[in-house]
Amino acid sequence: GVFSTSAGGERLDLDEVTIADTFKAAGYATGAFGKWHNGMQYPYHPNGRGFEEYYGFTSGHWGHYFDPVLEHNGALVRGSGFCVDDFTNKAMEFIEDSVKQDKPFFAYLPYNTPHSPMQVPDRFWKKFDGAELGLRNRDPKKENVQHTRAALAMCENVDWNVGRLMKKLRKLGVADNTIVVFFHDNGPNGSRWNDEMRGRKGSTDEGGCRSPLFISWPGKIKPDTFVTQIASVTDLLPTLTNMAGINLIGEKPLDGMDVSSWIADPQKEHNNRIIINAWKGKISARNQQYRLDNVGRLYDITKDPRQDKNIIDQQPEIAKLLNQAVANFKTDALQDYNTTNDGRPFVICHKDYRWTQVPARDGIAHGNITRSNKFPNCSYFLNWISADDKITWPAQVQHSGRYRVFLHYTCKEENVGCRVQLQFNQSTISRKITEAHDPPEVGAKEDRVVRAESYVKFFKQIELGEMDLKAGAGELTLTVPEMPGDEGIEFRLLMFQRILQTE
Repeated sequence: GVFSTSAGGERLDLDEVTIADTFKAAGYATGAFGKWHNGMQYPYHPNGRGFEEYYGFTSGHWGHYFDPVLEHNGALVRGSGFCVDDFTNKAMEFIEDSVKQDKPFFAYLPYNTPHSPMQVPDRFWKKFDGAELGLRNRDPKKENVQHTRAALAMCENVDWNVGRLMKKLRKLGVADNTIVVFFHDNGPNGSRWNDEMRGRKGSTDEGGCRSPLFISWPGKIKPDTFVTQIASVTDLLPTLTNMAGINLIGEKPLDGMDVSSWIADPQKEHNNRIIINAWKGKISARNQQYRLDNVGRLYDITKDPRQDKNIIDQQPEIAKLLNQAVANFKTDALQDYNTTNDGRPFVICHKDYRWTQVPARDGIAHGNITRSNKFPNCSYFLNWISADDKITWPAQVQHSGRYRVFLHYTCKEENVGCRVQLQFNQSTISRKITEAHDPPEVGAKEDRVVRAESYVKFFKQIELGEMDLKAGAGELTLTVPEMPGDEGIEFRLLMFQRILQTE
């Protein structure tokens, strides 16, 4: 299963049934628009996980938000304008098409903002550029004020897009019978105001885990309903299926619970459940009132959301209960959990899907080759200075067939004439680079704050050739055996297109 955020570690196990699978089985049109962080290659791709329609990027983060390279159902396309606006436009088109066909819809709209790089259109940035911040981080010395301003501007853009979506539902006449859920995944991605809670993204403290959840269903949920019962993202599947009146189809037990009864009656007595939060070896446990942090300190969150006062000596029985929950989680969930590499190869050719992306993100560099950044997502390879240098991928050809392969590269004028070769087991193709393509990196001009991630380039696509591939495991290897200049290419991506299935 998932053990990392990149390079294959983000892939959701194939024996898991997704919420999209569930709604699709119930006759819903299903679409996802935006960031997909559960696997790039089919069948991990969203089109293989229940989404009939997909538009966005299948990676942990993207390096440029204006007119970026995206994909539509596996095929690469160029985005239109600011990506969050673009994703919303595509989602609204999907919803409108579903309504016209009188078909219920499940639309998933995972925005990538306010994840860095901190890019946002001018109209939203102008409101916050140079603005005084009335609310600051609990330790103001840690706060990068410009980063906070950028995050606020990005959230303003999110609000605007959510407003457009809600307006669209009203215009289509389906708002009263449409459940809209707005939520996010973790605390802030920087040291900024967090309602005085301790922690941020990457922390298992309250400020790293607690996040808002808004549900709109005008025909069923009363305005201003406020639910204090604690809940988890794992509750969304059982809750939404019950609210929609459809059946669960998975056979595995669910960690989440149906919380719709608290939505209907917020005064209902709390279920004193325990929610576990875990990240990179840090584990905390939260019930309705208390949190046990990752080093064993106990806090009454209802009275002390800052987590200032350790009350473990005053509440030993509560601490014992939560410690046991952590121990059970380690036994049930982590005993066989691999936190480094589970050995799964990358599926490069599948009979049920036309396209397969094989990016630099997932590759292993050998020799002198380096990444454009230490964070693999949306990176590229450079410094190809020797014929002995290579890039490899552990791969699995799922189904035999003939596949057309496209290369995304840059090459300086003085290095034109180098030959690029791709090999998988007994199949080899090669092509000489005959055209220079040396664009500058982009992103810095649009960044409101200096980024930590890689800048991007717009790489040139050429057809590398056609490969007859036999099903089986092997190592996909990219080399530059002929190099008349000082360097070979800079590499971003291979694209496999199925043109003939032979099994």
